[in-house]
Amino acid sequence: MIIIAGEIDFDTAANRDRAVELGRPLQQATRDDEPGCLAYCFSADPCTDTRVLVYELWADEASLAAHFEHPNYFNMRATLGDCGIIGADNNKYRCDLREPVYDDTRTPRADFFTA
Repeated sequence: MIIIAGEIDFDTAANRDRAVELGRPLQQATRDDEPGCLAYCFSADPCTDTRVLVYELWADEASLAAHFEHPNYFNMRATLGDCGIIGADNNKYRCDLREPVYDDTRTPRADFFTA
């Protein structure tokens, strides 16, 4: 499993909001049309009015590679690029273990307790 997490900064709050709105149909298309896409969300940061937070979850490397060749990816890049991006920091992470945050007693756990 691969997680992409990051942020994209825009020159104004209005451009950030425009990017979120214009990107919505492309986010939905990526979720609906691309095998291996488990989550795809570019959302407004509630604490920084010029920032979009990026969260993507991909089943594997092959599905992410296919996404990077898909029209949805190119259209999303073009859409965001037309909205005044001034900076971005996005990273991918390989995940080899998945566990719930809460144990059977509904206690949050930082340790990996089921492995």
